[in-house]
Amino acid sequence: MNLRALRMFVATADSGSLGRACVQLNVSQPAASRQIHTLETELGVPLFHRAGRQLQLTSAGHDLLRRSRRLLADADLLTEEARALKEGRKGTLKISATPQMMSALLTSFLPRHQRRHPGIEIQLIERSARQWNELFERGETDLALVPASGAHYPGRLLFPLHVLAALPKAHRLGRRDVIDITEVVEEPLLLLSRAFGSGTRACFDAACEIAQVVPRVLLESSAAHTLIGMAAVGYGIAIVPSIATIEDQSLRAAPLVMRGSSIGHWEAVCWNPRRLATAYQETCVNELVAHAKHAPPGHRFLRRAPTLPKPGKPFD
Repeated sequence: MNLRALRMFVATADSGSLGRACVQLNVSQPAASRQIHTLETELGVPLFHRAGRQLQLTSAGHDLLRRSRRLLADADLLTEEARALKEGRKGTLKISATPQMMSALLTSFLPRHQRRHPGIEIQLIERSARQWNELFERGETDLALVPASGAHYPGRLLFPLHVLAALPKAHRLGRRDVIDITEVVEEPLLLLSRAFGSGTRACFDAACEIAQVVPRVLLESSAAHTLIGMAAVGYGIAIVPSIATIEDQSLRAAPLVMRGSSIGHWEAVCWNPRRLATAYQETCVNELVAHAKHAPPGHRFLRRAPTLPKPGKPFD
């Protein structure tokens, strides 16, 4: 149905004159007459009858006027919704991340973002680091917070994530600012599970392979807080990411190094280039990068850890 013809019908009914409706809508009278005639033909009923110079609604016209107003209001709302989406003022954005990343980064980022952009709804999808590629392929997420080292999609770097050794302060290594990986492999170790797809575990395993050492693994878990809790009771040394929450005052966390180089990776926010990026997605990425730069998770360890080099493509 032609919305211009419908608007002309409503304007003519409201003003009682085709001439006044033409002035209101800036349409010539012949064009307006054709629009009314086309609409009557399409609906199959007459909408007006003439009373001198005045146009009066027929009974069918009265019945259809209310519905026409509702339809035009819905069309205006649809146009405004589309404009808001285009301008980035309204929409839904899906972000996938691990539980740790949500806790470390998004809990501090989202409240401010929602205050700035109340029309944007952020839906969070909890997934392991291994599952985000599947979400992109199925079109179930817009953005993913992932280790840059394993990313095959374009994105932007967020912050460096270091591998830490959490151990009791009374331990023989408890006063070190940094700890070499060769010094911990003889100790009972508490590691994040490989099945969870942890970037921290992948970095630790790669460093062990390069250093040609075999770690003594006492426990594997998908939860960093479990490892930290076991370390606090002296069960072993927990190998955790620098975004982990370590509140027990009996523990000390020191960055792991290998031959003086930090062990870890950069975190990134990635997107699927085959999907059209909305304005509010780009805004969210820009603000997330700025937030991570201003207050990187685990920043208290960055001063002690050697600098992690930034990865190149697709982030350079």
